[in-house]
Parts: sequence; structure tokens; C-alpha cells
Amino acid sequence: MARLAGVSGQTVSRVSNQPDAVKPATRDRVLIAMEQLGYSPNLAARALRHGRYGTIGLLAHRFDRTGEAATTDAVLRAAAENDLTVTILTVPSTDADGWTPAAKRLQHQATDGLIVIRNELESVKRLTFPAGFPVVVSDHRMEGVLPCVVADEIAATRAAVDYLMDLGHRTVHHVAGPQDSEPARRREIGWRARLRERGAIAYEPLPGDWTAESGFRAGRTLAANPEVTAVFCANDEMAFGVLHALHDMGRRVPGDVSVIGFDGIPLGVHSYPPLTTLKQDFRTIGAELVRLLVDQINNENADHAPHVIVPIELVVRKSTAPPPPAS
Repeated sequence: MARLAGVSGQTVSRVSNQPDAVKPATRDRVLIAMEQLGYSPNLAARALRHGRYGTIGLLAHRFDRTGEAATTDAVLRAAAENDLTVTILTVPSTDADGWTPAAKRLQHQATDGLIVIRNELESVKRLTFPAGFPVVVSDHRMEGVLPCVVADEIAATRAAVDYLMDLGHRTVHHVAGPQDSEPARRREIGWRARLRERGAIAYEPLPGDWTAESGFRAGRTLAANPEVTAVFCANDEMAFGVLHALHDMGRRVPGDVSVIGFDGIPLGVHSYPPLTTLKQDFRTIGAELVRLLVDQINNENADHAPHVIVPIELVVRKSTAPPPPAS
């Protein structure tokens, strides 16, 4: 390669490892030679020399769900900005017997550290990681144990309840997420606590599973109850199902019933009516996860576990309004 580019072997090495230290014209000749010869850096050799692979792992139970998909996209963007590649591994179950081996597997696949999205184990104490391996999580329960980045779900949910009750609704019904989900649990906690603080009745939540289909089933139950005037759904997709059911059963939104979702996915702008929602800043969550992991890899936060809380924005659209006048 050096002969083809007309430079020394040391110059080729600098182009691979410190390209900014090489004159542009010389660097271009070396890059052309690399392309002609089909050269790509040997990660194992580079790791032996520099102690880094330039690759991080990303671990989650379900990448097809809204939160995981949006967070993954944000992590990939932030990783690219840090010149990192990402190895993704799906854990088939929420049991510790699946998570711990997966983390160890990624450790041995030429990765410098690991990001875990929502492990959703019943007890996080059962989750262990290889000693000394940099790990960052997106899970409130790991606060003080590992560096973590989370959204302020309880505060956001309380704000949603306040908004609806300040419009004049006497209470707010809830379509909940899965019982084994920590985010769903926190959203229900915030909803229930704020209603009680304001002296309102917290009726038993209707169960959901994050899908629009489960929201539709819950929405039919809610639509049959003329006392229902406000509904908070644990995610936007279930809120879409609720909107569908209310429309099918002749309940006007927001004339008869107001509906709020959670996540702030782009489709909410185009639902009918456009959905009021609690918008998560997934871009910031992903960027902060990568930042904390890079800091840990560089030993900048090796002795403590920072906890970053990302605010959630209430975005008011046309699915919410004051309740109908009492008949």
C-alpha cells in the first residue's frame, strides 16, 4: 500500500489512526491506494495497539416497540457522531437468565462497552454485568448503581393530569401498559398519585399491551360509560385505538371525551383529531446514553454512577378540550 501511494509505511499508519496529522494531498493518495487494494483496518490489531475497538453493544428485549426503536435510532446517530459502530443484540425474554449471558456475549464480541434499554426484569438485583465492563442503562431502578439516562415519566404524567383537570374534568381514566413494564408502572404511579392529591377518584386502569388493538378494546369499554370525559393512555399507539373506538361508538373527541397519549410519535400529528401527547426527547436520551458510555470507557466517570433525567414535553393538540356541560 505504501509503495502504491508512494509514501512510507509510517505515513499509511498515520492515515489509518491520525488522518488529521497528514497533509490532505498525501492523505488522499493513501486513501485511494487503500480503496484500490480493498484495505480495511484490522480491529483486533488496532485494539491491541490502542486498547479500543471503536464498537459498543446495544441490548434490549424488544426493538420493535416505539420507545426502543426511537432510542435505538438516537443511539446509532450519536454513535456515528462519535465514530463508533454499534452491535445490536436482542434478548428473547425478560428473565435474568437471558440478559446476563447476552451482556457477557457482547463483551467478548470486540466491544468497548454496553448500553441496555429497559431490561424490565422483575428484580434488577438479579442482573449482573462483567466486572469492569463499561455499562450504561436506561432504567430508573439502576439509579446509583450504574450510569443511567431516563425520561421524567412521573412528572410528565402528573402534568397531564393537571392539564386535564384544569380544563374542568372531574377525573381522568387510564389505559395502562403491560404489568411487567417499568415505564408503564411509573406512568400509572404518576397518574394515580396526582389524582389522589387533587381529591379525584382514580378508577381502576384498563389493561393494555402498548398496541393500538388493546387501546381499541379499552376504548370500547370507556365509550360505553357516559361518565368518562378524559382518558390518559400510557402510549400513543393505544391512544390511537381509543380514538378509533370512541369514534365508532359515537363519542366525539374532544367534544365528549378528551384523550392524551404518551411518547410523541410523529403519527400523532396526523391522527383525527391530532393527538395531545407527552413527547419524549428520544434524541437527547440516545445522545446522553452514548456520552455517558464514552466517558466511562475513557474512565471519566468510573468511580460514580451519574443519573441523567430528560424532561418530557406536554404537546397540546386538538384531542383535548373542556368537558361537555353537565346535562
